[in-house]
This record gives sequence, C-alpha cells and structure tokens, in this order.
Amino acid sequence: MNFNFANERPADADAIIFAISNDGLTNFELSLEQADTVKSAAKAARFEGKLGEVFETFVTEKTKVLRVILTGLGKGKTLDIESAGGSAIAKILTSGTKHAIIDPSGLDEEDLAYLLFGAKLRSWRHDKYRTTMPEKQKVTLDTITVADQHIATAKAWQDLSAVADGVALTRELVAEPANAIYPESFVARCEELKALGVEFTVLGWDEMEKLGMGALLGVSQGSARPPRLLAMRWDGTNSAQKTPLALVGKGVTFDTGGISLKPGAGMEEMKWDMGGAGAVAGTMKALAGRKAKVHVVGVCGLVENMPDGKAQRPGDVVTSMNGQTIEVINTDAEGRLVLCDAMHWTQETFKPDVLIDLATLTGAMIISLGNEYAGCFSNDDDLAEDLIDAGKDSGDPVWQLPIGPAYDKLINSPIADMKNVGPRGAGSITAAQFLKRFVKDGVKWAHLDIAGMVWADKPGPVWEKGATGYGVRLLNQYVADHFED
Repeated sequence: MNFNFANERPADADAIIFAISNDGLTNFELSLEQADTVKSAAKAARFEGKLGEVFETFVTEKTKVLRVILTGLGKGKTLDIESAGGSAIAKILTSGTKHAIIDPSGLDEEDLAYLLFGAKLRSWRHDKYRTTMPEKQKVTLDTITVADQHIATAKAWQDLSAVADGVALTRELVAEPANAIYPESFVARCEELKALGVEFTVLGWDEMEKLGMGALLGVSQGSARPPRLLAMRWDGTNSAQKTPLALVGKGVTFDTGGISLKPGAGMEEMKWDMGGAGAVAGTMKALAGRKAKVHVVGVCGLVENMPDGKAQRPGDVVTSMNGQTIEVINTDAEGRLVLCDAMHWTQETFKPDVLIDLATLTGAMIISLGNEYAGCFSNDDDLAEDLIDAGKDSGDPVWQLPIGPAYDKLINSPIADMKNVGPRGAGSITAAQFLKRFVKDGVKWAHLDIAGMVWADKPGPVWEKGATGYGVRLLNQYVADHFED
C-alpha cells in the first residue's frame, strides 16, 4: 500500500474517509459539497460514531462519483483510533476503490498517526499464491493519501509506520508455507535488516555441535533442512547501554511432531510454529526502523521437526548446551528443546539482565486462554506486570500464569536431569518450568506462550484472517516504556 501526504485533495481520488467520535456528526464539519446530504443519510442509518461503526455512501462532486466513509472513533482511546483506521480500510480494501483520502479534521497529530497506523496494519494481505481469485476478492485499494502534509515527517507517524513494517515482516514469515520459509530462507529473508544497521551472527550445524547444543540439534536431526541459530543485534544507544535486552524466539519452521507424529488433520497449520522467531525478527525491524534508543539482541532458534529415519525417538536422552540432560518423552514437545539451547547461548554470549522468550509452545495454552491472550510466565513479577501493561497499551494482550516448585517436580526424570513433558495437566506451566531451568541466576526472565495468538481464523480490527503479527507491538511498547527516555 502506498501512503502519500498532500494538503490538497488529489484529483484522481475516488474515496474519502472521515473519523467521527461518539459525539456524532452534530458539530462535525464535513469538507464535502454535499455535506448535509451525507449527514442526513448517516443519521437515517443511525450512525453515531461508536467504535466499529462504519457508514458508507456516495456523492457526486464535479461530475465525479466519490465514495464517502465515516468510521467511528468510539471514546477516542488510542486502540479505538487504531481500530477505526483499520475498519475504514477493511470496508474499501476490495471495494473497487483505488485511491482513498483520509481527512484529518477533528484529529490532532498523534491521533491521526494512530488512525494511519491502524489503516496500514489492516491493509496488509498475503495473496501471493492466489492466481484464480474472484475479482470481488482482489485488493483494489492501491494508494492512501493523507490530507495533511505535515504528518509525513511527524515522529509519531514515522515511529508507528516502522512498527507496522515490523508487524508486516512477522506476518509474512508466519504466513509463508514451509517450502518457502525454512531455517536457511528465514535467515535470508531477514537480511534486509542489515540495511537498517542490525548486526547478524549465524550459526550452522557444525558450530552448534561444537557448542554442545544437543537439545536443539536433536530436534533438527530428522530434517533434510539444516538448522540455523540467528542472532540480530541492534544498538541504538551508541554503546551507552552495555547490557542488551535479550529476545529469544522459537523458530520451528514446520512441526510434524517428529516420531510422535501429529494427526494429519490441521497439520498444515504447523507452518506457523515459528511465530515466536517471526515476532523477534519483526520486533528487531521495528526497533531498528524507528531508531529506538535501546540495545537489544534478538535470537531465533530455527529448525524443522521431521520424522525421518535419523529423527530422535521417544526415550532418547540428549545433552543441552549447559550440560543438563533431557529424556525426550515426546518428540512433539520440541520447542522447549530448541529454546533451552538458544536461551543458554544467548545468556553466555550477551550477558543480558532481562530475557524474554516467545514461542507457540503448547496447545494447552489455547485450551487455557483461547485466542484472547498470550500466557506469561516469569521469575519476576515486576517484569510480568510490565509486559501486561505493555499488552494493554499495544493491543497485544498478555495474561500471567503461575510457576513454582510443585509444578517443577512434575518434569523430573528417573534416568536424566529432566524430561521434556510432564503429565497432561498444567501442560503450559510444566513447559515454562522446563525453560526456567535454563535461566541463569540473576536474570529476569519471562516466557510468552503465544500459541493462540499468531494466527486468526477470522479478521480482526487491524489484521486480516491469517497471520496476526502478534508480539511486535507488545515488545515495541515494552521497550519504549522501560528502555528509552
């Protein structure tokens, strides 16, 4: 989608969008020749400016038919304004409209930026492989012009636009099929971040084997696709912040379950089992894109989990990088095996004070929280609360769940230091307890189980059906709140 900025209405525009608060149209001046007609039609349609309301009509101006969209701002909260922008774009994205104007009337600079943010988020689509799509389903909207030249250089819009670009990268990585995105191609796709100043470190099988990453490599050994450990570092502090914030993402680019094979029905969805790594990559793009004053490293453990003749078996014992041994009870509980080595390497290499991991880790999380919240587990309640607050402000919600010794003992193994699964009950919690065993003393750690959040079966206010880009807005908000002045 092209975003333009102008002080005059372009002659070729065929739609105009007005954002209306829940005070309604009584005192709102529509910059239209037929403003009274539009207001009367909106009143007849009972449009009141409530959140989620979208009214559409047509007028003729200078012999040209113009589509008029009124989108409700509700009470005008930040997330409401984003949703209003998204709702307006959703209405016209495939409508035949090619060039829409957003009228800034009634909006200050920050509110206008958030309206555009919602519009940019909602305009993302992944139609790359749809060659026989019906005409009415094709995106026609190509250009959005904002009738305010000044907003183009406003910091609020520049920052939010960069965040939207990060969300778009995450969505693309998650949406692509596993024959397009696998460990090597994931790394290649992220290399565009180098142009933004992000430093890359990439480890292959040999390097990880020398480091003793037996847990991660055990997952990968059944796949013809070689694994990768990708570390991306952004330092926007000019070395003033010595210790980086560490983000670690699970990047299982396809998960068959391995020898503990998943049922065939729905297995195609396992292309998004790298949603945690996708969120880390998108966050790094967002932070670097807006030149965030933070030192942060994003690490992605990238593997495929396949049931080849070389695949690890239930009952195998692997040795992790920190020396702890793991009895593999279920090869479909592979994400924690990838993360434990990636987390240990991150702590050894970058010495962070705060480490946050993101993973589509357990189906049990969807049973617990559905598709409304990511689960948060932490060894530091203040960190958990900070992430919950960031979730409320960003629109990527988080809910804290418990961890503790009673759950920890459920993953003790009779032949190794631990096993990779506990009993059926508290499955998400025992997965978190497993990861906690790989957190160094003194490191504040949070585990975000985002299994129910990376993919949506129906459209939302600022996303289309499919990949949501969850995690980027959350982490960006957390960084802005706690690592920047």
